[in-house]
Amino acid sequence: MQDTASVRPQLVESLYVEALALSDEVRAVFDLSGLEASDEKSYDPFRVALSCEALRATTRMMHAVAWLLNQRAYMRGELSALQMHRLGKLTRLSGRDPERIAQLPLHLREMIEATETFYRHLQRFEEQWSESDAMVAAPVTAMQERLAEVFAVAS
Repeated sequence: MQDTASVRPQLVESLYVEALALSDEVRAVFDLSGLEASDEKSYDPFRVALSCEALRATTRMMHAVAWLLNQRAYMRGELSALQMHRLGKLTRLSGRDPERIAQLPLHLREMIEATETFYRHLQRFEEQWSESDAMVAAPVTAMQERLAEVFAVAS
C-alpha cells in the first residue's frame, strides 16, 4: 500500500484535472450570452436565479482550482508551510438558495449539485490532510521543545 506522501500528489493532480473539466462545463452550461437583454425593466425571477446560481457555481469552482493550485505549489516546494497555512485553506462558501435553484431546469440543478459535491470532497480532503499533517508535526514539535529545554538548562 502506498503511503500518504506518495498518493497525495497523484490525487491532487487528478482532482486538478477534474476541477478544470468541471469548471469548463460550468462555463458552458451557465453561458448567459445567449440570453437577449430584456427591454422591460421588470423583475425576472428566472434570470435572477440563473445569474445568482451561475455566479455561485463559478465562484465555487474558482476556489476549488485555487486550492488545488496551492496544493500543487506546496508539494513542488514553491510555497512554504507558513504560506500554505495562510493561503492554502478552502473558503467556507454560503449555502444554497433552494427557492432559486428550484426555478432552474434540471440540467442546471445537476451542474450545481456536481460543483457542490466536488467542493465537499475537497473540504473532506483538507480536513483529513490537516489532521494527518498535525499528527506528523506533533512528534517533531515535541522533540524541538525537549531540545529547547535541554539547551536552556545547559546554558
